[in-house]
Formats: sequence, C-alpha cells, structure tokens
Amino acid sequence: MYPIICKIGPFTVYSYGLMLVIAFLVSSTLAVLQAKKEKIDPDIIFNFSFLVFISGIIGARILYVIENTAYYLSHPIEIVMLGLGGLSWFGGLMFGFFSGIIFLKKNKLSRYRILDLISPFVALAQAIGRDGCLLNGCCFGKVSKFGIYFPVYKLILTPTQIYSSLALAFIFITLRFLQDRPHKEGEIFFAYLILYSTKRFFIEFWRADNEIILFGLTLFQLMSIVIFCIAIFKLTSIKKVASRE
Repeated sequence: MYPIICKIGPFTVYSYGLMLVIAFLVSSTLAVLQAKKEKIDPDIIFNFSFLVFISGIIGARILYVIENTAYYLSHPIEIVMLGLGGLSWFGGLMFGFFSGIIFLKKNKLSRYRILDLISPFVALAQAIGRDGCLLNGCCFGKVSKFGIYFPVYKLILTPTQIYSSLALAFIFITLRFLQDRPHKEGEIFFAYLILYSTKRFFIEFWRADNEIILFGLTLFQLMSIVIFCIAIFKLTSIKKVASRE
C-alpha cells in the first residue's frame, strides 16, 4: 500500500487525501457538463457539489470518530488528520443531504431535479475514493488466501476496496444510463440509494473493520436496510403517481 505519495518540504501528500481531491474534481466537472446539457446553471451545480462535498466529508468524519471514540480519545490530534483515512459514508450522506437541501431551498431550486443530476457523479466520486482506501490500507477485508497482501497488517486480506470501487463504477454507469432516458424527478436519486445500500449491505460480509452488533449484522448493514426500504417506498410512490398521470 502507498499511504504517502511524496513529501514536499514540510508537507506530506497522502494518497487518501489526494484521491478525495481527484474524486471531487472529476465528478464535479462531469456534473457541470451534465448541467449544461440539461440547461441548468453550471455555477449552481458546482457550488452545490462543493457544499455537499465539504459537508459530506465533515459528516463522514464525525460519524467515523464517533464509531471509534476509544481510539480518538487516546489520539485526539488524529481527528483532524483526514489524510490518514477514516470516513463513514452514512455520516456523509446525512450531512451532505441536509446541507444540500438547505442550499436548494435557499436558491429555490427543484430538489429532486438537482439530486437526480448529481447522483451518478456521487457514485463515481465514491468509486475513485475507494481507490484511495486501497492505497491507504483502510476499509480492509477479512483474511483470505485469495486476497492482496497488506504490508501495514502483514496479512493477505480480501480487497473489499477494489470490489467496492468496481461496484460503484457499475452504479455510476447504470445511473447515467437511466439519467439519459425519460424519468420522473427523484427516480435517479432513489435508484442511487437502492443500489448503494444493496452494495454496502453485501460488501460488509467481506469487511473486517466493522463489528457485528445485531442479528449477525453490522451497524452499516442495519442502516443499509433502513435506507433501502425508504428508497424503495419513495421510488414506488413516484412510479404510482406517474402511472396516474
């Protein structure tokens, strides 16, 4: 693994942080191009993307720190060291979603139209971010003779980062396919939640960094079930309304 790309004087370039920056630049650029295609102000989309990205990282970090309270009480300085890795998607979803909704309401924009536009590119950003996890050595899988050797753990582990990245790339392609076809507002966003929660539920069976807490499932699997059910309900409601029109 390569947690550190290079050092420039007193500055250290961490692979995890670098991949986050690349993920934002690539996904936001493509989102802006899609906005132009859909005749939506690209500046609004970039500002929205930046807000969601920053607030999402803050929320993801907060939840991750809460999950690992004991460790961070002993290493408080590492709470702000994002370059070392440690983000929880569910925390990012909550903070990013609500900050995004506030932004949309303030600017009097269609909530689901913008969420539909940006959802595929969020999946793409996550796919790139998971490559950062691989380089950093975090979000690791269980011991497996068919895995990859992680020097930091001195073990051969299931490369769940690669599996997640490939699954997210598939989600991106699927959502882009749906995005370019007739759809009702909200369908792309809830399709993203359904696909992501399904991916996360199953990938958790191979991950080794999250504890089982109930019914043989991890916290993130339980949260995935909740999000999946909510998204299915909302998507079904949208389709029912569409069928009556």
